[in-house]
Amino acid sequence: MNTRTIAPIPTPLGRFLAVVDRDGALVALDFDARTSPWRELPPDERRAKPVIEALTRYFTGECREFHLSLAPEGTPFQKRVWAELARIPYGATISYGELARRLGDERAVRAVGRANGANPIPIVVPCHRVIGADGTLTGYAGGLERKQALLTLEARHSGHPVQLALTGEERR
Repeated sequence: MNTRTIAPIPTPLGRFLAVVDRDGALVALDFDARTSPWRELPPDERRAKPVIEALTRYFTGECREFHLSLAPEGTPFQKRVWAELARIPYGATISYGELARRLGDERAVRAVGRANGANPIPIVVPCHRVIGADGTLTGYAGGLERKQALLTLEARHSGHPVQLALTGEERR
């Protein structure tokens, strides 16, 4: 018996899909409810209510820290990376190298990048706050436009200015 359920969440960046377990812990947050591999699970907005409310408050600037029960699936290393991501303050950014240093191995930049990219709970586990060492926006499962929008939203509500370098493509 599958104990996971889903709930669509309308946001300014599109309709997301929250996946929660039987206890209401957030397992995944998918950027596109229409193409999500989870979309065939039974819906249960009641069980996902805390997630829906928290994300709604996030997009209005009222929620700067998530206090949700989380149940992401991943390797022990990925979970260490995700735990460190959760420590990045609202409105702040760090580089992949800094994230690797915080985990105790500055040579693990690529492994950290892969774990960051595998984060099943974006926004709540703020992988969008990790940028290139030169300030460029790099890789984001939801697309760089969403990453930029999330960082701009947080900058507006936190008072921290967003200073991002443009990628070669954007400079043209």
